[in-house]
Amino acid sequence: MAAVFLVTLYEYSPLFYISVVSLCFVITAAMVLGWFGFDVPVILRSSDETESILPTPEKQMVQVTNPFCLEMCSGPMSVTDGVFLRACCLEPCILSCFWGCEIGALQGALQAHQRGPRLSTPRHFQEALRFLYSYCQSFSISSEDREGHHTQIPADQGIRDFGLLPRRCYPLVAVLTLAEQEARDTYNIVASVTVIHVPDDKYSLSARIVFQYLFTSQGNMYELKPLFMSAGSEGASGPTEADHNIQQPGEPTEEEASRVEPVLEEEEEEEVEKEEEEDEEEEDWSDGRGRDCVVCQNAAVNRVLLPCRHACVCDSCVSHFQHCPICRAFVLESFALAQGVAAGEQ
Repeated sequence: MAAVFLVTLYEYSPLFYISVVSLCFVITAAMVLGWFGFDVPVILRSSDETESILPTPEKQMVQVTNPFCLEMCSGPMSVTDGVFLRACCLEPCILSCFWGCEIGALQGALQAHQRGPRLSTPRHFQEALRFLYSYCQSFSISSEDREGHHTQIPADQGIRDFGLLPRRCYPLVAVLTLAEQEARDTYNIVASVTVIHVPDDKYSLSARIVFQYLFTSQGNMYELKPLFMSAGSEGASGPTEADHNIQQPGEPTEEEASRVEPVLEEEEEEEVEKEEEEDEEEEDWSDGRGRDCVVCQNAAVNRVLLPCRHACVCDSCVSHFQHCPICRAFVLESFALAQGVAAGEQ
């Protein structure tokens, strides 16, 4: 049957016949060479062969101490009612809240830190912003201060919104700087800039952190981005003491409101058990143990895949994948959440 087809194809067009036979020969030879380990184009390999031959490159990370941590407290927030912010810092700091900061002025300040004098004090930021903001309010934060601070535009200014979209200014820009010169000389990170959206009458999107940047004493600027943990690891996003040694996620977490009215004793006992389990999960993450790998379901999650930023696999399974098990995005690099986890498993 195949011989009859080839003869018919040759009689129809000898040139087309030669092209088809040559293409089949090249594909067959490439597949045979690939089976024996020779390097062949990726398009001719199966996905399993590609993943086993090309391990995921590891991104080299440098651990630094971040003295700043800023989060939004729960509760109603708006331009007229103000915002409650909680700063958890390792050293005494100054929280400067710039309401109605122009977008162009903020971008200019970010560039000024990289090109000109380092922005490490509230006065430096005011000058870099060229005073292009509606209102500024400052708070002194001690290293033991864990209370929320309320910032609000004075009612006599008559600002109820910042106009329709697209806007020319950010509703709120919160800047954390070290209060003492000795601390500025000690830490590599000297300032934290957080851009916060606050709802108003013209744009009612819920309050959230839009961007978060860290400034270093060398003039570098790094954007903080959240990590996406695998299912069942929501307890990892709460602020802990260990979070100051890694990059902070941009999105804050809110505590669930406790129930006021008492219910059946059995339901209360179940809630207590759930809370204890969540506390244990948070302790696991803060200790570096984490949740189980989504692939082997045995080892602890210790690898963050880039650029999707999913933390879902362990050190052993990361070498077997070229695509993220969660979103199927192609993995360019990966880095370890904690070096001690891999060493402990080995």
